Amino acid sequence: MRDVALVTGSSRGIGAAVAEALAREGWDLCINYIEQREKAEALAARLRALGRRVLVRQADVADRAAVDAMVREIEAELGPVTLLVNNAGIARQMQIQDISAEDWQRMFQVNLGGCFHCVQAVLPHMLHVHAGCIVNISSIWGCHGASCESAYSSTKHAIVGLTRSLAAELAPSGIRVNAVAPGVIDTDMIQVLGQETLEQLAREIPLGRLGRPEEIAQAVVYLARASYTTGQVLTVDGGFMP
Repeated sequence: MRDVALVTGSSRGIGAAVAEALAREGWDLCINYIEQREKAEALAARLRALGRRVLVRQADVADRAAVDAMVREIEAELGPVTLLVNNAGIARQMQIQDISAEDWQRMFQVNLGGCFHCVQAVLPHMLHVHAGCIVNISSIWGCHGASCESAYSSTKHAIVGLTRSLAAELAPSGIRVNAVAPGVIDTDMIQVLGQETLEQLAREIPLGRLGRPEEIAQAVVYLARASYTTGQVLTVDGGFMP
């Protein structure tokens, strides 16, 4: 059986780096996006040049029907998903009193609901063959919390809880579930903080710089191959958090 990965939110940033790292390690994969079609197609072209089979599929992971349809297409064209990387997520920096009910719900629907939908969609085959791997992308703010990030932090804390619970539940079926908790990673998502804030954050990190998406991808590849590791949250933050 061929290794087939679904990496959600993989048209850019951490997701794109994860997709490329997995392709170089031998995975065929589905690049999922919601808006950035051109970037997703450009990434797919690069990965096909490595000899990989690659699908590009648009789906909002908050939409269960869209996720189910995407997974059916993957199974039909590539084969069953053996590795799920739940990377798709959104973040907004707001004080708690400024968060609307719609903002709160949307963040939970994408960040946490997306994990739930994708896990349920790929799980039947994994249960059938007693094998599979799930890697959820959380955050250091899902381990420690952050000012003006209450909604985002709450979703990422929930992903840690989901990871540990699923690991215990699915281990008897041979399915491993782990998470990566990135620190401050140099992607489009954090540019809203401004250059001055980013430079200050870099000074606070013991390694003296922001992380790179490729360094998160390295952690995902490790967890995908670490056959005796489950229920773990691997922090990759340059020593930022104690």
